[in-house]
Amino acid sequence: MMNLKTYVVENGVQATQIIQELEGQGYDKDHIYLFAHDTTRSKHLTEQTDTRHIGLKEEGVFDKMANVFRSRGDKLRERMTSLGVSQNKANELEEELDEGRVVIVAQ
Repeated sequence: MMNLKTYVVENGVQATQIIQELEGQGYDKDHIYLFAHDTTRSKHLTEQTDTRHIGLKEEGVFDKMANVFRSRGDKLRERMTSLGVSQNKANELEEELDEGRVVIVAQ
């Protein structure tokens, strides 16, 4: 497993550049995740960059069920921590998402 890396970018163009750099460093797109606060933006960027959606495997069945009752910010933090991001770092990254930025997590 490669080292966990996190990035904060402003837009899809920057996200694409970071993802290409990560691939050049040996990261597989199956281990690169993209987060945006707005669900539509997140979906479009994930499709555009061909990165992974967080699924049951990464999140776990109980967290997946609990996320039905959580706010968007809580869900995003939980999904980041399910990938190995510390709780403190996930809180910081979620604040960046609140400001309209995009977060990339590579593992």
